[in-house]
Amino acid sequence: MAVLGEEFTLCGLIASAGAGAGQGILGLEPGSDPDQVLLTDRGRTATLYKVSDQKPLGCWSVKQDQTITCPAVCNFETGEYIAVHDDKVLRIWKDEDVNLDKVFKATLTAEVYRIHSLPHTEPLVLFKGGAVQTLDALLAAPQQEIENVISDENGNYFVYVQKVNPNILHKYKLEQEESSHPLSFTCHFSLLIDSNGCVYKILMSLQHSVPEEKQILSKSLLLKTVVSDTVLKGASLAILDKDHVAVLGCLDSPPNIAKECLSIWNTKFQTLQTSKELPQGTSGQLWCYGERFFLTHGKVLTVIVYKCETSSLAAAVGKLKDTQTSGMRTVSSYVNWNMLQEDDLGSPCAQQSVTAKTESKRTVSFRVIFFLSGFCIVSQDSSQNDVEEELWQFLSNAQMSDFQATVGYIITGLVNRCKTEPTFYPRNCLVQLIQTQGLSYSLCPDLMAVALEKTDMHLLQLCLQQFPDVPEAVTCACLKAFLSINDDNLQGTNVNLDSVISYMDITLSDQVEKQSATVQNGFSSELMEEDSCDIQLTPKPHVVDNEELCPVGPQKAALLNAILYSAYSETFLLPHLKDLSAQQVILFLRYLQYLYIKCSEKVNMDFPGMLSPTINQIMDWMCLLLDAHFTVVVMLPEAKGLLFSLHKFVRAQVRFYSELNKIEGSLQELQRTKPQKDVGLYSIEMLELV
Repeated sequence: MAVLGEEFTLCGLIASAGAGAGQGILGLEPGSDPDQVLLTDRGRTATLYKVSDQKPLGCWSVKQDQTITCPAVCNFETGEYIAVHDDKVLRIWKDEDVNLDKVFKATLTAEVYRIHSLPHTEPLVLFKGGAVQTLDALLAAPQQEIENVISDENGNYFVYVQKVNPNILHKYKLEQEESSHPLSFTCHFSLLIDSNGCVYKILMSLQHSVPEEKQILSKSLLLKTVVSDTVLKGASLAILDKDHVAVLGCLDSPPNIAKECLSIWNTKFQTLQTSKELPQGTSGQLWCYGERFFLTHGKVLTVIVYKCETSSLAAAVGKLKDTQTSGMRTVSSYVNWNMLQEDDLGSPCAQQSVTAKTESKRTVSFRVIFFLSGFCIVSQDSSQNDVEEELWQFLSNAQMSDFQATVGYIITGLVNRCKTEPTFYPRNCLVQLIQTQGLSYSLCPDLMAVALEKTDMHLLQLCLQQFPDVPEAVTCACLKAFLSINDDNLQGTNVNLDSVISYMDITLSDQVEKQSATVQNGFSSELMEEDSCDIQLTPKPHVVDNEELCPVGPQKAALLNAILYSAYSETFLLPHLKDLSAQQVILFLRYLQYLYIKCSEKVNMDFPGMLSPTINQIMDWMCLLLDAHFTVVVMLPEAKGLLFSLHKFVRAQVRFYSELNKIEGSLQELQRTKPQKDVGLYSIEMLELV
């Protein structure tokens, strides 16, 4: 579910000399504070605004005969601001500076298209010829020669993927259709929207094995946002989270009926979540920072608050109750998106993707899109050490608003590489990504299959604990793997033992525990022996019963607890449980019996701790196992003692609760008895239980 909320005006817009109507502003970038944005108009001025107060915090201008040609950005590393005027003159200043003519100046040899700056990352400078340089390297030698990367091939659309340090460039050609042309491209999940309103997902590989001229990007239809006979013009596309996108554009349908609107779509279920008409018109520019849209509307810059929640079918079709939306949270894309109108050369561009185009007023010639190296973690060329280093840098920026969405992109890329390269398995990276607690099975369905293939028990445990949507078939596959592995092989394995420390000594796990003679919750060995079920047992010495000893080690116990704690549907789970061997069923039943006895010794019938199994979970799984394997278990000689022990224990519990039921009426009567008032300092009250 997604909703549009509060709307307010950030500032008015004044048309600059030479700027045509509807061209909008030059750029809008985030400031050093999440509540700040840096606006650059199409003339001489850059202004820093505080969004919540709708007031400017600072304003800087170049001389009257100069024009800012590149949107100003904030260098998050130094707190300074960077802009370019007259295409080649770079300026750097601070908050306290007033006159831009007196701040740092560097004259470059090539025209600058955009400057990209992200937190914890050195700013990158993109030139109109397609070359990319880090700011520090450029300032070290401002007069260095800048090469041209873009080839002039009219009528074609290309995507250039630039990796910095080492400097690697990939070139791709977009598939084209005669009836439409691309309007906006986002490197985040690689989505493209065309003039027919179709949103495509682009499949991109960073391998070098394919010759350059054959690297054509295929696309698959993800969503269609307009009906037939309607043309989408000047559109911008923004990704809000893994299931929601925002589209801003002009819908032109015959006969000459055009309307501009902002809409949010659910890509998972292909449904329109909400929309808003903009009758005063827009420039086609859309920026998305935090949970706010920024767009031009008429002669003002408008801010619209939005909310998204985790995608579900009920939410997608509008059947989710309002009470469920109060705590919803969004993972929004910290990117500003391009306005790609045919007659606009100076359109703003995303921090992570930029579009350089050369078009005549009516003829589309070519458009080039750059995917800067925010996602080189998934590159096929990176070694495992490089991947870990890149991931460490990425995780240090966990406060970025599109963090969790990017985590899903990265882990999918890593898993795909693990499947194609058997020797590549960045286990530490996968563990760190899972521990961000923003993933699910549906977001990376092949992850657990790879972990099973690698026999990575710790990773499987984390997935079962973190993922709320693990299919029952995968849960049973994990259970089978846990029961099959030898306890000795688990020694030294980095398994989380938090769920077993309340009832097992993890340092002396094989030490016999002393049996308590105290009757708790109706359980004692005497009660079990009295209820002999008419079966005579051979007398044994006074030793600890086998059911009081855990049949598995602490590592395997912790893994099995992750199974007990996972969500499931009984209907879908039972068929897969039948795949367990008889010996695996017996071992699991013995462990469940051990847990049940330990739980019954607790006053509250539950183990302490968030990940420890509950008495209900233990009983449910015991019943499921017996339902799936009852005939086999009954026929196994080695299972006879186990079934007899379980039968005795359950009957002892039934007898205990039966005795409690006998005094239920008396207990209820005590609850209804009203205490007397003014009993003084001391009193004796006689209650007769009938």
